[in-house]
Amino acid sequence: MTRTHTVVDSPYGPLTLVATDSVLSGLYMTEQRHRPAEETFGDPGPRGFGEAIRQLDAYFAGELKDFDLPLHLAGTTFQRSVWERLCLIPYGETRTYGDLADALGKPGASRAVGLANGKNPIGIIVPCHRVIGSSGSLTGYGGGLDRKQRLLAFENGTPEDALF
Repeated sequence: MTRTHTVVDSPYGPLTLVATDSVLSGLYMTEQRHRPAEETFGDPGPRGFGEAIRQLDAYFAGELKDFDLPLHLAGTTFQRSVWERLCLIPYGETRTYGDLADALGKPGASRAVGLANGKNPIGIIVPCHRVIGSSGSLTGYGGGLDRKQRLLAFENGTPEDALF
């Protein structure tokens, strides 16, 4: 298994992209909770990240709503099922942890969904920022609540302070 990484700028700060055997396996923000140690990211170099960078640039420019990239999602079967379900949340929309648990056929698993959501290794592209609390409030986000609010406002086309 070969791992490589590169760092790209974004409106939300530097993003570290990680690939495992040339397939995107990580997108981490600075100061992100559950961010792996730098030494696990592999050798630095931009080779192989061109399409991911192109799609991220288009997303941040407001020109792309759905990412179309091969992803290597390493986690438990339950975590991967949550992350796959996150990818079904439409751009500009939100779901609650309970909604996701219900969609997975596990209505009592809201807390487990939240824990899996927090361990999402490919932020933004696997849109864990689109998950909110049952009351409609912002709840934990590995990249920080300020980034979550900014991402949701960006996708909704509203001022950053108008949501929540």
